[in-house]
Amino acid sequence: MPGTLHEKIALVTGAGSGIGRATSLVMAREGATIVVADVNAEGGEETVSAIKDMGGDAMFVHADVSRASDVEAMVGAVVNAYGRLDLAYNNAGIEGYFGGRLHEYPEDTFDRLIDINVKGVWLCLKYEIPQMLKQGGGAIVNTASIAGLVGSRQMSAYVASKHAVVGLTKSAALEYATDGIRVNAVCPGIIDTPMMDRLVDGRDEYAATIPVRQPIGRKGTPDEIAETVAWLCSDAASLVTGLAMAVDGGFSAQ
Repeated sequence: MPGTLHEKIALVTGAGSGIGRATSLVMAREGATIVVADVNAEGGEETVSAIKDMGGDAMFVHADVSRASDVEAMVGAVVNAYGRLDLAYNNAGIEGYFGGRLHEYPEDTFDRLIDINVKGVWLCLKYEIPQMLKQGGGAIVNTASIAGLVGSRQMSAYVASKHAVVGLTKSAALEYATDGIRVNAVCPGIIDTPMMDRLVDGRDEYAATIPVRQPIGRKGTPDEIAETVAWLCSDAASLVTGLAMAVDGGFSAQ
């Protein structure tokens, strides 16, 4: 039987590793053609190869989502190759600096984090939505975080950036609700990804507490986020828009 995303054209940013790669593979399994976008060409091409190995269709586009010219060209490449853009997962993001209080946060690191995590999502929406308006609809999911739902010590800039993604998501959902464009956000908890590895590197005591930080008693997997994103993009979620969906093993319920 056809998958839930049969014959859809999907764009995934930050698809060279972690949640982006896992989501690309799940979407391909469900029948979508995937445009893999990342600044990491090697990782992006590996994701494309993995999709093709499972019998799917994919192509790689190099893009820095903090640059308007890159994002415009990225969306243009999707349309030039496949004629449309049905689904977009705006996932690219960085963690920034971890370990200091707000007044100690480096300004250049703050600027770079906001450029990618906030401006990058805004730029993707800015160039994806016009194409979806031309087509009469589409579905978009943005990667926020549980840090977009609650505060966190020593991560002020990251928390601010992910709260901003939630705000962008809700505003866009309201603006385009009558245009057939659904916009949602997924808010992962503590997930076993390269980003999490970087956050705990050299912090053995902190790392040891991670399993108990989520009531479920373990870290999540990229596949668990990927399945959620695929559902939000599917017709099964046709009444869902403006949602910031926690996928966090109960973390935000505490």
